[in-house]
Amino acid sequence: MINQIATMATVATAATVATAATVAFTATAHADMRLIPGGIHRPLYTDAAGGVAIAPFRLDARAVSNADFLAFARAHPKWRKSQVKRLFADRNYLAHWRGDLTPGDAAPGRAAVVNVSWFAARAYCRAAGGGLPNTAQWEYAAAADESAANAADDPAFIARILAWYAAPRDGAGDIDDSDTGAGDSGATTYRNYYGVYDMHSSVWEWVSDFNAALTSGESRADSSRERQLFCAAGVVGARSYTNYPSFLRNAYRSSLDGRYTHRALGFRCAAAAE
Repeated sequence: MINQIATMATVATAATVATAATVAFTATAHADMRLIPGGIHRPLYTDAAGGVAIAPFRLDARAVSNADFLAFARAHPKWRKSQVKRLFADRNYLAHWRGDLTPGDAAPGRAAVVNVSWFAARAYCRAAGGGLPNTAQWEYAAAADESAANAADDPAFIARILAWYAAPRDGAGDIDDSDTGAGDSGATTYRNYYGVYDMHSSVWEWVSDFNAALTSGESRADSSRERQLFCAAGVVGARSYTNYPSFLRNAYRSSLDGRYTHRALGFRCAAAAE
């Protein structure tokens, strides 16, 4: 009887700790989001005349950090480094973390979390009451520079993005060594027109529909497109032949699988506009 009471007390304590962790996570997640007004997004490849309508939505001002993901791992044990199922993440999942709940020196708290799979990123965002942005939402928000809502065709902005993409990264989640703490998520590199930080200069980011980058969802409609996606023919049908960063992002997304992780791949979350 005593053993039974002790066991019940242990279970109750564990449940209380788990509940407290969940409450702590949901209370702090997405505390800093920016409203992205609705508008029209013109994808690099599209069959939609006039572009894609974007309803207003909210987007994390910064990429999800190691500290953010640690709070999530505390509240949701199945997404910890040693417990995640290989069906949902490859063997490099959180490889730079020292332990399940100990990120360590290689994963500073404010640095963008990387080495996370699409499944883990989606689970994080859902637990926080939102979801991953879709490609159109991400590209729409990322088209803004510091002073304009749409700088997608600005040669200077395109050149700057290419320079960011080409710059070597010495550590997981790093952005710019000139900031107040190398690796901080959204520390200094740039704050765009909407108040969103570092959509290009920190890490690549998961989107909800990453594996539909070059498809329409209608197999018959895609049959002719397949013949256009070889070598230089990949620019056929593109809205702009000079926006090389968009081609890079499309190619990278199309190469991913939901289980994949990478030291330069993180995420941020979106939510419905209130």
